[in-house]
Amino acid sequence: MIKLTTPISNEEIKNLQIGDVVAITGTIYAARDAAHARLVELVKNQLPLPFNPKNAIVYYVGPTPPKPGQVIGSCGPTSSYRMDPYSAVLMKEGLKIMIGKGQRSEKFKEEMRQAQGVYLSAVGGTGALLSKTVIQSVLIAYPDLGPEGIYQLTVKDFPAVVTYDAGGGDLFQTGQAKYKKI
Repeated sequence: MIKLTTPISNEEIKNLQIGDVVAITGTIYAARDAAHARLVELVKNQLPLPFNPKNAIVYYVGPTPPKPGQVIGSCGPTSSYRMDPYSAVLMKEGLKIMIGKGQRSEKFKEEMRQAQGVYLSAVGGTGALLSKTVIQSVLIAYPDLGPEGIYQLTVKDFPAVVTYDAGGGDLFQTGQAKYKKI
């Protein structure tokens, strides 16, 4: 397991390879498609973003409300393909690491490779377990979106797997090829 502490440097990002299991400690931002659409509008209108995307980590999640005594409710990943139309704009602003679940488009993969970013997968269905890695959750933008607003999360040892790396590696392709019967 590779321990990563935010902010993560370009060198650390470039060294990540598909299949690497990482444990992230520090700040990540939770945002889904509605928030992404608003972020892209801000960029297009040259308005400030609610967080600095340079080398930031965005986790595609809409957490459930916390129960008493909890920091956050269940926070499992959502399907990432819905963010594909917005990702290139945010990567041009410096976003390098995205966490979600599922495959991405070929266009996204090429844009990510050009930006020298990585896509990480969190395991779907483990939202209750993932919530235990969140030690602080603060809504920083778009309260009208409820759980789909933007949250600044402080995490400790948040687990994920490198699914697409900065060199163009694709764990879905290599994994399927490895186990495919001829």
